[in-house]
Amino acid sequence: MFYVFLFASLLALLESHVHEYDRNLLSTVHKPPNFAGYCDGDAEIYSYHIHVLFWQNNKKHVDSALELRQEFIKKFELEEKECDMFPGDPAPGHDMCVFGVDLVAAGPFTTAQYAFFIPPQQLQETSAWMLQHRGVHDVFIHPNTGCETYDHTEWYTFSGAKWPIDASIFTCNYPGCRPALSDSGY
Repeated sequence: MFYVFLFASLLALLESHVHEYDRNLLSTVHKPPNFAGYCDGDAEIYSYHIHVLFWQNNKKHVDSALELRQEFIKKFELEEKECDMFPGDPAPGHDMCVFGVDLVAAGPFTTAQYAFFIPPQQLQETSAWMLQHRGVHDVFIHPNTGCETYDHTEWYTFSGAKWPIDASIFTCNYPGCRPALSDSGY
């Protein structure tokens, strides 16, 4: 009887643990305690981000990543179009813009990166260009629905190597949510 109780207790402990492995087992995803379970495949997509991830300790890699950024800015006429919203904001109706460069790991990213804010109607053209010109760099594309955890851990795509994402910083996990700068770890 004791072993049955021990086995049942172990199963209950395993089921209550909030840690789960992502689909390809290359990294772990830690869902925050405030994770709302009602983000599903029907959440409206308001915008996208295209991130370029690169090795911050390799000068050649940094230089070529920054060159790629400038080429994208020139191609899509984004000079002087810095993003003026918080990175987690889905910003419905906002024009395409450029976020700053993080030369160290920041937010949910475990390496250097930069990003572009992309309205849905421009995703095809911009992502096709980036995928064809990325060179040695890794590209992470995700939607912005307000469901930050799902946007970054379930509804994304990588081109190149898949980097781990730290979803524990996300505070906005319901459709249409617009996080405040003070609410997040960005």
